[in-house]
Amino acid sequence: MKTTAVRLYGKKDLRMERFELPAIKEDEILAKVVSDSICMSSYKAANQGTDHKRIPNDVADNPIIIGHEFAGEIMEVGSRWKDKFKPGQKYSIQPAIYYEDGPVGVLSAPGYSYQYIGGDATYVIIPKDVLEQDCLLTYDGPGFYPASLAEPLSCVIGAMHANYHTTPGSYEHKMEIVDGGKMAILAGVGPMGLAAINYVIHRSGHKPSLLVVTDIDQSRLDRAAEIYPVEAAKKNGIELIYLNTGNVDDPVNSLQKQVDGKGYDDVFVFAPVSAVIEQADAILGFDGCLNFFAGPSNPDLQARMNFYNVHYAYTHIVGTSGGNMNDMKEALEIMSKGLDPAGLVTHIGGLNSVAETTVNLPNIPGGKKLVYTHIDMPLTPISEFAEKGKTDPFFAKLAELVANNNGLWSVEAEEYLLKNAPGKIEG
Repeated sequence: MKTTAVRLYGKKDLRMERFELPAIKEDEILAKVVSDSICMSSYKAANQGTDHKRIPNDVADNPIIIGHEFAGEIMEVGSRWKDKFKPGQKYSIQPAIYYEDGPVGVLSAPGYSYQYIGGDATYVIIPKDVLEQDCLLTYDGPGFYPASLAEPLSCVIGAMHANYHTTPGSYEHKMEIVDGGKMAILAGVGPMGLAAINYVIHRSGHKPSLLVVTDIDQSRLDRAAEIYPVEAAKKNGIELIYLNTGNVDDPVNSLQKQVDGKGYDDVFVFAPVSAVIEQADAILGFDGCLNFFAGPSNPDLQARMNFYNVHYAYTHIVGTSGGNMNDMKEALEIMSKGLDPAGLVTHIGGLNSVAETTVNLPNIPGGKKLVYTHIDMPLTPISEFAEKGKTDPFFAKLAELVANNNGLWSVEAEEYLLKNAPGKIEG
């Protein structure tokens, strides 16, 4: 079968190409990709090339397909897996696999390491590496884009589960955020921050009583408050406060005022910025846990930490960079029950937009860039649909559909796009 895919040959060398997939083996699955969410991790991989720990050294001769936040439909199942999977099932992928015989050993991952599987393709072959570790997950919810966003949501879920607290006199760590505690998400209205807000508000169990979300961009804070209103959080027992720390003289003091100077139980840092890390450390309460969530590009990133408090106030730090299999399953389950991750998505595009978008991702404002791999369409902000719709009936209808969903992407908009997009990509 032919596939069209965006492949990495080296640093910033991404090419959209059509080529033949080999016939699947008994321990493989042929799958159609419908949607992929472009991640900053793909930007890092594209810019680092073989310097990236997950990219094989021979990509110049054996290019890999990029993209790891993808969803689609199973097409053909090898004999070994016929009892577990069936054609027509929708799926998502947990890309962080551990497989010693993979192309780059334990760090192998779809979207980084394989010639025939990655999210930015029309059709892929799901290899035994993924299947043997139960990393192909079926999805029974509406649409495809929620399953594409299951991976980033699983990272947020994993972060919440990775936080821990202690009991004086005991060496047992109690995993999870403090139920009914005080939480802060700093630099928290980017794509992943929005995912965290969404999850915290809608999850069952282990909710904070107070959630303070900060940023230095008022327009982004306002948009976050529009998508996830304080009233909605209040209905779920959470006092939600959006706080601009860019227009106050003392951000730490402003944050401490929200908790009467007693500090926070759980603080999440969503930007790899020393000043933000130090803010987080300064607002920790007794036994407070700082989760450094943001993945830095700078290997020498440093920040000061109060070790007096480490010793006497039991403050501590963890770092998380992804979710595990159970986190992915929880993400898919909670979305199947109604959690809509559409608030993360700000741009829609086709497979033809992937290469340019990926290498320029930090320079493109907004949230998640969602691509549909069988569509030929320039990357387009959802906010520009209405303007484009003045001269293009296709965008006019998309604008109408997102307007009916508070300006957010939706299953209805996705269905219309897949059926009516004027530009198609050959399989």
